[in-house]
Amino acid sequence: MAVFGRRMLGSRWGICSYFRCFSDQGTPESFPSKVKVVEVGPRDGLQNEKAIIPTATKIELINKLSETGLQAVEVTSFVSPKWVPQMADHTEVLQGITKHKGVSYPVLTPNLKGFQSAVAAGAKEVAIFGAASETFSQKNINCSIEESLQRFQDVMIAAKEKQIPVRGYVSCVLGCPYEGTIKPDSVALVAKKMLDMGCYEISLGDTIGVGTPGAMKELLQTVSEVIPLDKVAVHCHDTYGQALANIYAALQMGVRVVDSSVAGLGGCPYAKGASGNVATEDVIYMMDGLGIDTGVDLKKIISVGHYISAILKRPSSSKVGQAKSKL
Repeated sequence: MAVFGRRMLGSRWGICSYFRCFSDQGTPESFPSKVKVVEVGPRDGLQNEKAIIPTATKIELINKLSETGLQAVEVTSFVSPKWVPQMADHTEVLQGITKHKGVSYPVLTPNLKGFQSAVAAGAKEVAIFGAASETFSQKNINCSIEESLQRFQDVMIAAKEKQIPVRGYVSCVLGCPYEGTIKPDSVALVAKKMLDMGCYEISLGDTIGVGTPGAMKELLQTVSEVIPLDKVAVHCHDTYGQALANIYAALQMGVRVVDSSVAGLGGCPYAKGASGNVATEDVIYMMDGLGIDTGVDLKKIISVGHYISAILKRPSSSKVGQAKSKL
C-alpha cells in the first residue's frame, strides 16, 4: 500500500492545532495583502464530465465568471478530442466568449500543434502541463518527463516569437496514483526547467489531493531553493479534505496565486479516485476572512456555482455555496 506525503496530521490535531504549531515554532503568521485567484472550472473542472456539455453552456459559464472580479479564467484545452472529448469545441468556446478588460483567458496547449490551433483561434495566453511523476506523465500525455520538456521547447520558441505568455503546470507534486510519494526535489527540478524555458509562472498541482499542510510547506521550502515563490501558484484538489489547509500553508510561505474551480468541479481523467478542485467559493470566503484582497465578489461567485451545478443536476461541492443556499 502506497503512503502519500511525508507528514501526517493525526485526527486529534485538526487544522487549528497545525496552524498553532507554526506560532509555537516561532514562525509569524503573515499573509500577502493581495492574492490572484485563477479560475480553472471551465477547463479542469469540466474536462472530466462524462456527458458532453453544450458549447453555449460553457460560453455562458465563462461569461458569468468574467463578471465576478476574477483576473484569470482558464477557458479550454487545445488537445485531441480523442483524449479529451469534452474539449473538442475549444475553438468555438474561445471565440464565443465575451472577453472582459483586465481578465486573461488562458488555454492549455500540450504541443506545438495545439499551440498553433490556439493562436489561430485567438488565444492570448497559453499553458503547458507536465508532471513530477514519470508514470503519470506517460498516462497523461503519453511521454516521459524529459520528452515532455522537449516538446514544450517548441511551444516556448513559438510563443516567444508571438509574445504570448506561457504558464507551466506540474502535476502530482504531493503524490501520484501510480508511484505514491513524490520527492520535493523531483518537483523542484521540473519546475525550474519550466521556468528556465520561459514560463512566467509555475502552478504546482496536488492532482489527487493527498497532500497535507506539512507536506506542502516542505515542498515549497524545497522549490523556493531553486525558484522564487512569487513565480509559484498552488493548485489543490480536495480528495482528503486538505485543500484549504494546504492553501493556508502556502500563503504563509509566500505564495500569492491560487488555482480553484467554481462549485468544486473537477477531478482528473488519469487519476482514479481524485475528486474535484478546491471550490472557488470556499477559497474566496477564506481569503475574505483573512483580510486578503482577491477582487472577487463572493455573492457573485456563489451564484455562478449554483448556475453550473443546476446545469449538471447535482449539488455544488462548495461548502460555502451549500451553507449560503440554506440561509
